[in-house]
Formats: sequence, C-alpha cells, structure tokens
Amino acid sequence: MNGNRHPLFMPLIFVGGLIFGFGLGFSHMARPEVVLNFLQFTDFGLLFVMGGAAVVTGIAFALVPRLLERAPLTGDTYGRRLKSFDRNVLIGGGIFGVGWGLSGICPGAAYASLGVGNVTILWALAGMFVGAYLQGYWRSQRAGSTAPASAD
Repeated sequence: MNGNRHPLFMPLIFVGGLIFGFGLGFSHMARPEVVLNFLQFTDFGLLFVMGGAAVVTGIAFALVPRLLERAPLTGDTYGRRLKSFDRNVLIGGGIFGVGWGLSGICPGAAYASLGVGNVTILWALAGMFVGAYLQGYWRSQRAGSTAPASAD
C-alpha cells in the first residue's frame, strides 16, 4: 500500500461506493430484470446509464491531469495503463458476457442489488467468488507447469 496516501483516501473510496451504489439503485440498474431486458433489446436504459457514466468519466480523465500534476489523494503521477488486446481479453470478455447474460447482473450492480433487498443475488455473488478463485487456481497451476525445472 502506498504510504503517501492522504488520510481521507479510504473514507473517500467509501463515499464513492455509496454514490455508485445509490446511482445503481436509483437508475434501477441493480435489478437483474432490467439488465436482462437490455440484453434482449427491449429496454435501452442501461445503455444511457453506461453512456452517461462514460461521458462523465471521460471528461474527468481528460481534464484532471491538465489541472493537477499529481493525484491529490495518492500523490501518484497521472499515467495511462495500457492493456493489450490479446486472446485472454477476448476469451475473458466472452466468458464474462455469458455470465452476465445468465445472471442478469454484473459485479458492481450485484452488491447494489443486495442493498436493495435482492437476497437471491447472493447465489450470483457466490458464483463470482468461486469462479474467480477457480480461475486463479487454474492460472497458478498453468504457471507452475510452465516453470523451468530446477537443476538440483
């Protein structure tokens, strides 16, 4: 953890989560049926919510580095983290899409859905945790099998 972080770093992350959850609940995006209706092309509200969020984020990402030299809460310099578009991104995105379509919820909205009283979403959350664990286990096994043998 970065020792240069401002004392308000964690509380402000919490406030950001509150705003995010409230926005998801207020826009009804925490309801799986809304997401499923979007995926079936019968309700495009999700498209407008995501588009609005992308516009606000894009403006912030364009302006803040021009106004400030360093991030105020971490002290880090601004920079781009580029991720190449490779096979893992394509396959992972496809798997994510299948899970999204089957459950009708994506990770952030799943927690907000729990907050609005959808207790059944615990099954999807449990599935996400188990799926992430299995992927990590699979990746560590692959990394171990490709490691060169030691010369003892």
